[in-house]
Amino acid sequence: MRIVTCITSENSIETILRQYGKSLRAEFGDMIEKNSAEVSGGEGTNDLEEIAQGLPIIRIVDTLIKHAILQGASDIHIEPDEKEVRVRYRIDGMLHEAMTLPKQVRDGIIARIKVLSNLKLDEHRIPQDGRFKIEKDEVRMSFRVSVLPIFDGEKIVMRLLDESSKGMTLEMMGLMGKALESIHAQIRKPNGMILVTGPTGSGKTTTLYTIMDILNEADVNISTVEDPVEYRMPRINQTQIHPKVGLTFAAGLRALLRQDPDIIMVGEIRDNETMEMAIQAAMTGHLVLSTLHTNSAAGTLPRLLDMGAEPFLVASTANVIIAQRLVRKVCHDCSVEYKLNEKEMVALSGNYDMEKILEVIKKSDILGGGLKAKDKWGDIKLRKAKGCEQCINGYKGRNGIYEVLEIDEDIRKMISQRASSYDIETKAREKGMLTMVEDGFAKCIQGMTTVEEILRVTKE
Repeated sequence: MRIVTCITSENSIETILRQYGKSLRAEFGDMIEKNSAEVSGGEGTNDLEEIAQGLPIIRIVDTLIKHAILQGASDIHIEPDEKEVRVRYRIDGMLHEAMTLPKQVRDGIIARIKVLSNLKLDEHRIPQDGRFKIEKDEVRMSFRVSVLPIFDGEKIVMRLLDESSKGMTLEMMGLMGKALESIHAQIRKPNGMILVTGPTGSGKTTTLYTIMDILNEADVNISTVEDPVEYRMPRINQTQIHPKVGLTFAAGLRALLRQDPDIIMVGEIRDNETMEMAIQAAMTGHLVLSTLHTNSAAGTLPRLLDMGAEPFLVASTANVIIAQRLVRKVCHDCSVEYKLNEKEMVALSGNYDMEKILEVIKKSDILGGGLKAKDKWGDIKLRKAKGCEQCINGYKGRNGIYEVLEIDEDIRKMISQRASSYDIETKAREKGMLTMVEDGFAKCIQGMTTVEEILRVTKE
């Protein structure tokens, strides 16, 4: 063959190799079929340890993991059924069927994963938790493993945590404009509380870790109490809570306060004892970062009062509250441009006040003057997901939509007077706060995501 010489960068070669790796999916399927045929008598007749160390099972488990890393999955679900074993990957927050394996490999796969995670092989009646690490070709992956007994065996869920990923920034996560400036100003304060709220899986922990990464300098002592410790961070003292032996969030936080910290991160405020300790810490000169499960930023304040906090204490310690959701980013290789027609506008207007949303986006600085004053929804180019080889159903990667409530003097006064979340939100919007829906539609106008995604995550 005649050799054609080209100049390229290392990154480009790696990207191409990754794309080539994705086309190996069919080959993976054949390999699993072939190896599962070699695993005979896997119904507990053989020694479990022997099966787990056997080459066919090792190959199958390695393939499942490699496959998940290639596709950028966040979780692997291995679910035994009556007749087969289903493997599903969570990619960009959505579960996708990855492959179906024959039933005879079930015990071998479970045993292999237990061996990797240092769990008891012969214990099938109670849930077990473990973790293991993979380091290969500059990929450093940490796996958190949960084994749960179910009717047809044991279900395994592995959470993948990429330790080789470069540090995130707030901008990369989708924060922009006034919201971004507010957060940067508030996290530099020496004391007070920064709360991140949203449902499970909305990226709260990632936001907190990103803030800690920004604050992680040689002259501050950052300590955390978490359940579980998601990512290992250099120079940060991370404590895993252990309720069985009495190490709860509240007990961990109490001990931490004697460790001379400057910044404290509490994984979650679940009860009023933890909440009281966090408020006390924020009052005594510490910067406290934590999360709560509420639907909006303004809804967090009444929630703290319901838990028994004194209104004047909440008013004097809260600095900023960030509410967030994750939306999938539209794939730019295959997405198509379109404009909303009348029928779509009527459907959207049933859920949202579309005219008001557009007016707010125009007034804010979030798009940097990208819209003209006379623009209507029908004039704006949006993007629609389509689907190609590079993405899943037209989406690739995720970004946050945010609501950032900065606590200023007026809002402090309202909290002290036990104002409702509606009144607090109305006041904050007067001062320029964008709601999550408005931030989401601004990202649609920028071409980052689709209207369908905003509907999916914000329709309550």
